[in-house]
Parts: sequence; structure tokens; C-alpha cells
Amino acid sequence: MENNLEELLVSVSDVISNFSEDEMSFKKSPKKWSKKEILGHLIDSGINNLQRFTEIQFLEKPYRIRNYEQNALVKANDYQHSKTEELLIFWLSINKRIQKVIKKQTKETLNFKIQLDNETKIDLRFLIEDYIKHIEHHFQQIKN
Repeated sequence: MENNLEELLVSVSDVISNFSEDEMSFKKSPKKWSKKEILGHLIDSGINNLQRFTEIQFLEKPYRIRNYEQNALVKANDYQHSKTEELLIFWLSINKRIQKVIKKQTKETLNFKIQLDNETKIDLRFLIEDYIKHIEHHFQQIKN
């Protein structure tokens, strides 16, 4: 899992570094996120998932996922008017920390149970894999 994340960090960083500020800020429509806002959303996702991946280690199981307001966070953090370099450095830092947390997991901890809002139960392994797929999904949006 951490190898997939490492490859993504390198790929995303390389691609974003080749876009200009104008390209990163361009919005196809007022209701769509710019590449910069997508990167900001990935920062918010990283912040929330780092908390989840660490809290599950010591809180009561099943761990209850608290959802977050994606659009409100992107707007409140004003990613659209931030420097791409600053956002990229922040995103990389969070994910390097997440890599360290993932690396520490064992078969036992990867099986820790998680309760979603809709009463579905998953485990930490699924949550980590889903986080990586989430980055891959948004990376495709940034590339296009």
C-alpha cells in the first residue's frame, strides 16, 4: 500500500510542477473545481484521513468515521487563491506522514473495524486502500 502511495506522490508532484499558476487556477465552470482546488481537496482528505488512520489505533472499536464538508472546506481554505507550490508542499508533507503511519500497521491493526454513517462496517485496510484510490481518481482529473 505504501509503495502505491509513494509512486502517486512522485507522479502527482511531477505533473503539478509542470502546470503554470494560470493552468492550475483555470475553472471550466463556476461550479467546478480548478486543478488547484482539487489539490486543496486532496489536502483536506489527507488531513482527515491522517486523523482517522491514527485515532483508530487507540479509540474504541468500531471506530466511527466523521464525514467532512468537502466544498465548504475548499472554499473556507481559499485554495483557489493560494500558491500551487505551497499547496503541493503541504500535500506532500501530509502524505509522507500518512506513509509512515501505514508502514507501522500490522495484520491485526489493518483489521480494526470502522463504522460508517450508513451503518456499513469496513476495516482499516479498506479505508487505506480507498484513500489511495481517491488520490488516483483526483489525479486523473488534474492531469486532464
